[in-house]
Amino acid sequence: MGSGAAAGARSGAAAAPRSGAAALPHPRLRPGVLRYHGYRLTVPRPRLEVPVGAVTLVLGFGTPVRVSGPGQETTTLVSLIGGLTTLPAVGEHLGAAAGMEILVTPWAAFRLLGVEQHALARRCTDPGSLPGGERWLRLAEALEELPGWRARFALLDRALSAWLDAGPAWSPRVEYAWRLLERSGGRVPVRRLAEEVGWSERQVQSRFREQIGLAPKAAARIVRLQRAVRLLTSGLSQAETAALCGFYDQAHLSGEFRAMTGRTPGAFTAARAAVAAGDTGGGEHVGDRLGGAVTSLLL
Repeated sequence: MGSGAAAGARSGAAAAPRSGAAALPHPRLRPGVLRYHGYRLTVPRPRLEVPVGAVTLVLGFGTPVRVSGPGQETTTLVSLIGGLTTLPAVGEHLGAAAGMEILVTPWAAFRLLGVEQHALARRCTDPGSLPGGERWLRLAEALEELPGWRARFALLDRALSAWLDAGPAWSPRVEYAWRLLERSGGRVPVRRLAEEVGWSERQVQSRFREQIGLAPKAAARIVRLQRAVRLLTSGLSQAETAALCGFYDQAHLSGEFRAMTGRTPGAFTAARAAVAAGDTGGGEHVGDRLGGAVTSLLL
């Protein structure tokens, strides 16, 4: 891609207060590659990350980030891959930090990283430990040496385009099944997914493990949680949200919310509101990393 393509890719860029810049990838990379975020933090704050339907790649510029949470070993890495998970995690940079964050769909991560996604699920992984992982470390070094975010976004476009072209193909049926889950708010049973894509239920389970990282029911929990979080943070009551999202009752919603975010619905929405009230940065106060999703809470 030439400079004209890079300029087109930046049409989605927007300033991120105090922390760098955000941009949409080149159209050729979408919808598999969802978003870029370049960050520069002089006073880092811990950030609670809630489950979201995307794989996160962080290419850091020297300062490590510590990630901890229930059901996982605490890890400290400069660059990392966060696979799909149904558990919350807290990330904290150990000092002033800078780097690039890339969000991709799980099936695009399967192609881009060249590994089955169950190997990355529910954990943070050093990209350098993957087969051929040294290319990610070289990319991080090259990104750090560039003079600005625009040049870094253009380099990401070129590198990811080449690596996607060379990676293993994902199954369109897996992508279609995921889209069905999203459109239903996570309420489509595995039996119907199998019928829709023309596979047995066992085949659906196997392909999800390979190219999504989680079983269909676990993936559906993420989709349903994200819908519930969006409704709650938009002002709906817990009772209304539970009914719209297919929870048995408000207690079921609260239990699932606590299991997947570490907080009750009321505590989570109150904390988001408190951070918003004290923000002077123009709307990026909660650190959400993906448009249309509630991904994070600054602590």
